[in-house]
Amino acid sequence: MRLKISINQVIEDMDLKGNPSEHRIVVAMSGGVDSSVTAALLVEAGFDVVGLTMQLYDYGQALQKKGACCAGSDINDARLVSNSLEIPHYVLNYENLFQEQVIEDFANSYLRGETPIPCVRCNQTVKFTDLFDRAKKLGASALATGHYIRRKTASGIPSLYKGIDTAKDQSYFLFATTKKQLDFLRFPLGSITKEETRFIAKKYNLKVADKPDSQDICFVPDGKYADVVRKLRPGSIDVGEIIDVEGKKLGQHNGIIDYTIGQRKGVGIGGRKGVDDKNALLYVIALDVQKNQVIVGSKDYLACRKIKITECNWIIEQPHHKEFKILAKLRNTSNPVEGKIKVNFETGISYLYFDEPQFGVSTGQAAVFYNIKDHAHILGGGWITSAPNMFDLKNTMNA
Repeated sequence: MRLKISINQVIEDMDLKGNPSEHRIVVAMSGGVDSSVTAALLVEAGFDVVGLTMQLYDYGQALQKKGACCAGSDINDARLVSNSLEIPHYVLNYENLFQEQVIEDFANSYLRGETPIPCVRCNQTVKFTDLFDRAKKLGASALATGHYIRRKTASGIPSLYKGIDTAKDQSYFLFATTKKQLDFLRFPLGSITKEETRFIAKKYNLKVADKPDSQDICFVPDGKYADVVRKLRPGSIDVGEIIDVEGKKLGQHNGIIDYTIGQRKGVGIGGRKGVDDKNALLYVIALDVQKNQVIVGSKDYLACRKIKITECNWIIEQPHHKEFKILAKLRNTSNPVEGKIKVNFETGISYLYFDEPQFGVSTGQAAVFYNIKDHAHILGGGWITSAPNMFDLKNTMNA
């Protein structure tokens, strides 16, 4: 395989003046192949590299869990890779911070009927705040991560762009990166593919070269989100009704935390007899937290034309126009869609109007903004706090 990146390119992308040996770079090492290759490239480039790994939850439990970042075995892998690269490696215990800032927020969000993204909250708090500060205290010129995203500088001002590998692009999870953080952060893998990363890992004889990617949220065993919430909030989740748009009871649920807006599979009531094909399939179209009800209906009811976005973070300079066209990504796995955004910089609240109705938009998720003229350029993003669909609008009109 012919690599698309050279050591000279790595040095250039680090965007630091002077000789690499004059710069200490802290690498956030999760024990996976991405962060390990990041460290290896920087070592070969001649930087003074230090590896930091975060211990985010109980180490005894972590040792038993595989397939998630920051697990006990991953901490050991990070240590072994650091030893092979002959760089210092430190493990930082952030269990209490992670519990308070990420896990508790995750549970509360589900109980509000939202669909949270804890990985973004983790980046916002523990990773790019506390780890950021620790790297500064170690005298680092930069904090490098293994994220697939690109950082470019024009006239001394850094911007964020999607990673070259579209299948691995992580821009959705990094929309909350602030300008101050971006000054300090570096992403050496943004210009290569995952396949190339594994090739480089084998070149350096790293033991993690063939290690599978983590699939689950680190503190959620086997992807069972509801089980975690039930453990964290015992007694707060009650059995309730599943009803249709007319209020007819169709079944019973064991907790609204088992459902998300737009969900079709696993609703637990199947289709309905005696209705046409269009209305036979039932989707979760609303979650009534106050009444503890799951409301289901046909897909038409999910149509959403406008969303409210709060806690907006603009990676670019604040736009001159308060109303302009953008591309917006509403879930990590969805394609960006066109829309018009109206921004209020005083309140931090924005409203996004879609050119075409969107289906299954859920509060608690993020809306990430991209440049309409350059689809790789990330403008910023925020949290979806209101996403009224046709069912919501119908109820509002009838109220």
